[in-house]
Amino acid sequence: MTPYQLREAVRVLQHGGLIAYPTEAVYGLGCDPLDEDAVLRLLDLKRRPWQKGLILIAADLAQLEPYLLPLDNAVRDRITPTWPGPNTWLLPVRAETPRWLRGEHDTLAVRVIAHPISAALCRAFGGPIVSTSANLTGKRPATSPLAVRNAFGEQIDYIVHAPLGGAERPTQIRDGRTGEIVRAG
Repeated sequence: MTPYQLREAVRVLQHGGLIAYPTEAVYGLGCDPLDEDAVLRLLDLKRRPWQKGLILIAADLAQLEPYLLPLDNAVRDRITPTWPGPNTWLLPVRAETPRWLRGEHDTLAVRVIAHPISAALCRAFGGPIVSTSANLTGKRPATSPLAVRNAFGEQIDYIVHAPLGGAERPTQIRDGRTGEIVRAG
């Protein structure tokens, strides 16, 4: 990703736009998690019910902490060795974390991403971004910029052209309180 591409992706995020970007295994769709209109537009585009909740990706744990309750030592010891990496954790959420992110849950799905382009995007944006697979609900996720454009046409405001991270399937989701696998990768 060039410096121009990074600046443009951040500009789109800051102005309420939707972006597509590479993750470990598939292209993701994202937006500013605190922009309700952008999040609802993204959910509508995917035909995904808000009640399911979303994933936030970040460059480091500090970017996620404003959304989460303080982690006890057992939870911190369980999750931190897996990050950065392709591990998404459900962690207890602060009461003020918007419902459009957490859905009908008392947890939020979060990941400190290992993909260098996505991590750079979070650092440049100054915080986490929404991360959901680039597909209509129930369809195969996009694995290239062309597949994103074919699925969504001009409804995505910016596509970051860069390679995927090499993982064979989307990340596993685990409950941070118990370690239990909620979604196999």
